[in-house]
Amino acid sequence: MGAFEGERLLGAGQFTCPFCGLPQERVMTLEHDPVLLEPDITVEAHLVPAEHRWIALSDGRVTVYGVCPVDGAQRCRIEHRLACAGQQLPDLWPWLTALREENARAAARRAAGEVAPMLLPQIELPDAG
Repeated sequence: MGAFEGERLLGAGQFTCPFCGLPQERVMTLEHDPVLLEPDITVEAHLVPAEHRWIALSDGRVTVYGVCPVDGAQRCRIEHRLACAGQQLPDLWPWLTALREENARAAARRAAGEVAPMLLPQIELPDAG
């Protein structure tokens, strides 16, 4: 199945997401490839990882805005898949994803009683004077 198969056209470039059923807007990139964006939403660009900032151009197409640091006033659009409740969030920050996975394992071990909270042993320390 292709990237856009299973979607239903709503009109005016909007499609229904096959995962969550909400509308998404198909917009052409500079390379004339379609990308599915959240309709009618712009976000402050500094809140979005550089490779996921879609900037609307005057001709209606969009391009990724990877400039860092971003101008504080710059706004961008985001792909629907980042906001879709029916899809798993992509690995935007690998270190944070690894931390989340390790925390999930630690929480599961703790819930199963495998790991006691880290406490210092109750020992009497020598008088160092």
